[in-house]
Amino acid sequence: MTDADILLRQLQALANPVRLWVVSKLARDGPLYVSQLARAAGISRPLMKMHLNKLEGAALVESRTGAAETGKLANFYSVAPFDLHLTPNSIANAGPPPGAADPKSEGDRNG
Repeated sequence: MTDADILLRQLQALANPVRLWVVSKLARDGPLYVSQLARAAGISRPLMKMHLNKLEGAALVESRTGAAETGKLANFYSVAPFDLHLTPNSIANAGPPPGAADPKSEGDRNG
């Protein structure tokens, strides 16, 4: 995966208010599992899992398996170490491919 791919994934992941909230919640409260995050956000587990998968795919959060308060195994999520320093030079150094600016491309969706 190129630097441009990573940058694009991170920007797409952080372009969603729920995912920004997840990163801030995990940064404040430490590792939490899907059900805890879903309850706190007031959304369904499957929807929260989709947001977490997007963040994990962008290397913004990490997961590990552990025992939940119920004793069942659960995936705990925490913020991955990242430093997203966005400047014109950092964008130029990432070297996004020419097709990335195409509004019809995958890169234009916030999904």
